[in-house]
Order: sequence, then structure tokens, then C-alpha cells
Amino acid sequence: MKPILLVLAAGMGSRYGGLKQIDPVGPTGETIIDYSIHDAMKAGFGKVVFVIRKDIEPQFREIVGSKFEKRLPVEYAYQELNKLPAGFTIPPGRTKPWGTGHAILMAEDLIHEPFAMINADDFYGADAFRVLAGQLRQSRVDSNDYSMVGFTLRKTLSEHGTVARGICQVDAAGMLTQIVELLKIEKAGNGAREGDHTLTGDEPVSMNFWGFTPTLFGHLRVELERFLKAHGREEKSELLIPTIVGALVNDGRATCKILRTTSAWFGVTYKEDRPLVIEGVRQLIAKGEYPAKLW
Repeated sequence: MKPILLVLAAGMGSRYGGLKQIDPVGPTGETIIDYSIHDAMKAGFGKVVFVIRKDIEPQFREIVGSKFEKRLPVEYAYQELNKLPAGFTIPPGRTKPWGTGHAILMAEDLIHEPFAMINADDFYGADAFRVLAGQLRQSRVDSNDYSMVGFTLRKTLSEHGTVARGICQVDAAGMLTQIVELLKIEKAGNGAREGDHTLTGDEPVSMNFWGFTPTLFGHLRVELERFLKAHGREEKSELLIPTIVGALVNDGRATCKILRTTSAWFGVTYKEDRPLVIEGVRQLIAKGEYPAKLW
């Protein structure tokens, strides 16, 4: 059974100022998604599911989806504000999506195998895909044993503003014991900080590269209703997957193994980050890890 790759691509990137998922970073026009799908195919993933919004569908299918449809099965799920459980409605003034927990749930009908979830605008690297694919191939479909590829906080910060990261505490066996989502982390010397909270920079963090089984969807339905009862009238609150996994682990409803990788992470949070990603990709090509022309 080949695992599935779920790509969250519904966000327009408000801080970035455009549809950053389709901006080229490779020498012949490759996007970050191109590199992710390339690495996933080599690692043995058998299908891609994109979560997008209906209003970006024509552009996304033409520029992104069409590249892959002849290479492996591709399906689409749609994250829209009004896709809520019965009894809940969009509050006045709400334009912000409901978060990654809601986005993943939109793909429930398309996924029946162990799957990886990634952000469309994060470059995770070939080794990270190999590591997670190996873990998913060992996963039982009915298991509540999940996994996450952990990256080092210091290597995931931006020079151009704050970032949100899930700070992980891990036990001696490599299992997640706690995850705290910090929303405005900035560089501070060789470490980092969020307000008065000082961080060493060595902390393992979630970059939203998760390994799940279909049992997650049942948990997501419960957590979404709980979230909407508490925050459903707010304009900006989001149901975030690190928060959900942290709650599942704390309650004993699931476990999460933290996987380590030799891959370098690159991300585009702000438009000014893009040249750094382009240079990082150039260096990987120079080392022979990717061909100059990907497809």
C-alpha cells in the first residue's frame, strides 16, 4: 500500500502578497511544489491530494496540477469557509480560513490510506520524504500512531519577520510529549524569542510535515466541533494541526513519533525570503541532489 501525499495549498499568503505556491524557485521555473512532488514520487508516494480554494482552482490546475496528472493520480479537495458541521455558520466579518485542522478534514473522502501532510510553500528535502514514507509504510490504517518530521528551530527562522512554529518536547524514545504553537517567533542572536519567552534555537519544531492514518479524520471532526463552540464567532481564530496533535497526545488518544532528517528546510513566509530559497535550491543542484531541469 503506497502512502498518499496531502498538500495544503488553499492559502494566498497574505504576508507574502500573492499566490506564493506557484512562484518559481528553480532554474527552469520549478516551484516548491514541484520539488515536493518529485521527492514524494521518489520516496514511493502513490497519489497526491491538493487542498485548494475554488477561486484559485483554474489557475492552480493549469500551472500546478497539470504537471503531475500524467505522472501519478491527482485529486482535489476544497477548503471553503462555509464547509462547517451542521448547526454552525460563518460569523459576520470572517474572511480568514479555519486553519490546517479544517483544511485536512476537507480531504476525508479522498484518503483511505496512511498519508503525509505538507504545506505547499515549504521545501522539506528528499531525505525528509524518504524518512516519513518509510514510517508510513509500516503504519496500520486503523492505528492512532502518528509521526512528524522535526526540524531545528534555528534553521527555520526568517530574517524578515516573525514566524509561527510548533515547539516540541520529545522524550528519550523520540516520542512527542508536548507541542506548543508559538505564533510570533523572531530571531534573537543565535537563538529566538516570542515576546519575553526566550528560546535556545535548538528546539525541534513542527513545519507541518506530518504522518497520519485515516483515524485522524474522526478526531478532526470532534476537535472542529469543540473549536467552533468555543471560537466559532471569532473572526481570526484557527484550528491548527499542531494544537490538535498535542491535545490527542496529552489525552492519550494518539501517539506521535518525531522523525529526524538530514534535509535542509526552506520556506517562503515573506516575499524577501524567496531569494534565499532560490539560492538554497541552486546549492542542492550543484551538489547533485537534483537535476538542473526537474521534469
